[in-house]
Amino acid sequence: MSVVTVQLGQCGNQVGQELFGIICSDAQEGQRKTYSAASCERFFHQTAHGDFVARAVLIDMEPKVINHSMTKAATSGRWRYGDTSHFSQKQGSGNNWANGYCVHGPRHREVVEELVRREVERCDRLAGLMAVMSVAGGTGSGVGTYVTQCLRDIYPKSFILNHLTWPYGTGEVIVQNYNSVLTLAHLYQLSDAILVHENDTVHRICSQLLNIKHISFSDVNRVIAHQLGSVLQPTLTADSHGAYSRNPLGIDWQVRPPAGSEQTRSLTGASFNTSLANLLILRGKDVYSAETDGFEDPALYSSWLSSKEAFNLWKSPVPFNKYEKSATLVSNSQALLRPLDNMVGKAWNMFASRAYIHQYIKFGISEEDFLDSFTSLEQVVASYSQLC
Repeated sequence: MSVVTVQLGQCGNQVGQELFGIICSDAQEGQRKTYSAASCERFFHQTAHGDFVARAVLIDMEPKVINHSMTKAATSGRWRYGDTSHFSQKQGSGNNWANGYCVHGPRHREVVEELVRREVERCDRLAGLMAVMSVAGGTGSGVGTYVTQCLRDIYPKSFILNHLTWPYGTGEVIVQNYNSVLTLAHLYQLSDAILVHENDTVHRICSQLLNIKHISFSDVNRVIAHQLGSVLQPTLTADSHGAYSRNPLGIDWQVRPPAGSEQTRSLTGASFNTSLANLLILRGKDVYSAETDGFEDPALYSSWLSSKEAFNLWKSPVPFNKYEKSATLVSNSQALLRPLDNMVGKAWNMFASRAYIHQYIKFGISEEDFLDSFTSLEQVVASYSQLC
């Protein structure tokens, strides 16, 4: 089953290019025909000349990053983007979510939808759509949200995954908290699953684990792409019967509490990270002898969920990206609670003083839209805070 990726904005296109590079390199490493075939079907289609072409659409309101991504992919000699699978303009969104969502998105809707439709029709079986974007700027967040809304309308039964890059807490975009609030509140209603990478956390990985002295955005994007690739590459599961046929988006992301269960108990002052669901992906050497019982400890999860329902384990004996063995954890937990609460709080303080509100209103966003977004995310914060 295949995944169509939509890369949006500067960050989305840079992360997407790194992701396809890692996936292609990993798939073509060594003698692993079955694994490679499953990976390539998932993320690439082959031309009559045998070229691997990414199942991707590149969108930005400025051409520079897209041109660089396409050139870098082509010069790799391993894979490339489709010659006509991209769309750009000469004027950006000015780091303004409203400009991207209310102006650029609607103006270019038909072109973008046609590009996505062409990629979807190249798939024998569509597993779902993945939008790769940031939440801080204007195009990735604003146009990205609008495109996600369009995809939901056109493909109502398809799985839509949004991969979001969370900005540095001390980011350079003064209105990044506004853009993040508006993006997250809308995607919460539209997306089937949201995967988040925090720039601050990835920066610490580069510094403390990889010992990189002068950390660049390329270093950060490479770590994000590596972790995302380790989630999306083929794996074996209990129900795959020894075949790499698993839908990479196929985990049941919906958490349903049993009827009549006790769901709320304040954890104010507690530091324990309660989870709703964990997916552990093991790759490489010794995956079948690895001890994973600790992840099934009921204490890790909300009391109204059984650990058997909340924990999933995927394995592959094939090493990933030249690592002899690796483990990746995808967690639906309270881990993002503090950064989300901080971001909402900063945005609210700006909104209360009416800072930069006029820059959004002039593109069609009302104060009521802001208030609705605040209400939505405050409910998310409250719900995760009360996990027990």
